[in-house]
Amino acid sequence: MISASPGGLVFLLLAGLVAGAVNAVAGGGSLLVFPALLAVGLPPLQANVTNSVAQWPGYAGNVAGNREELRGQRRRILMTSAVAVVGSAVGCVLLLTLPGAVFDAVVPVLVLAASALMAVSPQIKRWIGTPEPGAPDRVAVLLPAVFLASVYGGYFGGALGVILVATLSLCAHDTLVRLNALKGLLSLVVASVTVVVFSLNAPVDWLAVALLAPTTLIGGFLGAKVARRLPENVLRWSVVVLGFAVGIYLLVK
Repeated sequence: MISASPGGLVFLLLAGLVAGAVNAVAGGGSLLVFPALLAVGLPPLQANVTNSVAQWPGYAGNVAGNREELRGQRRRILMTSAVAVVGSAVGCVLLLTLPGAVFDAVVPVLVLAASALMAVSPQIKRWIGTPEPGAPDRVAVLLPAVFLASVYGGYFGGALGVILVATLSLCAHDTLVRLNALKGLLSLVVASVTVVVFSLNAPVDWLAVALLAPTTLIGGFLGAKVARRLPENVLRWSVVVLGFAVGIYLLVK
C-alpha cells in the first residue's frame, strides 16, 4: 500500500494531473505515474497495474476533449478498436500468468525502450512526412501493428500513446491532429480492458487509484484543449529523462 503521508498524497495528485496533460499533448504520461507510485512505496508489479487502472479517466478526458477530431473516422475506429481489445487482453493475460521474475526482468527494458521512442518521436514524424488526407489506409499493416501495440499496452503500457501515434502516422492517411485523437481513443480502449482484467485479478492499490483518477481526468481534458499551446518539447524531454532514470534504477537495484 502507498505511503499515507500528506506529502506522498499531494505528490500523487500532482503526478496524475501532469500525466493526464502529457498524455494528451505528447504521450507517455504513464511514465510519470509509474515512478511516482514506486516512490510512495509500491513494488513494480503493483505499481504497473495500479498505473494502468488509474490512467483510464485521463484517456476518457482526452477523448472528450477531442470529439470533433474523431468525426468521420467511424470505419477506422471500429477496426482498430476491435483489434486493440484483443491485443490488450492478451497483454493482460501475459502479465498475470508469467512469473513475476519475468516482469521484473522485462520492465526496465520496456521503460528504456519507451523513453527512447519518445526521444526520437520528432525524427519519426519528419521521416514519415505529412499524411495526405483522403488516401486509403494501409490496413494490412495498420491492424497487426495496432494489435502488437495493444499487447504491449496490456502488459506494461508506458509511452503506449507514442507507439500508437507513430503507428497510425505510418499506416493511416489523415492529418496528425485527427490521428492523435484516434490515438487517445485507442489508449482508452486498451485502458478499459486493463481496468476490467486488473480489477478482478491483480493487486491494484485502490487508494492510489482514488487519488490519481480525478487528476488524470482533469489533466487529460485540459491537455487536449490546450495541446497546441503547451511547450511539447519541454514535456516530452521531461518524460524522457525521467523514464531513463527509472529504467536505469530498475536495472541496477
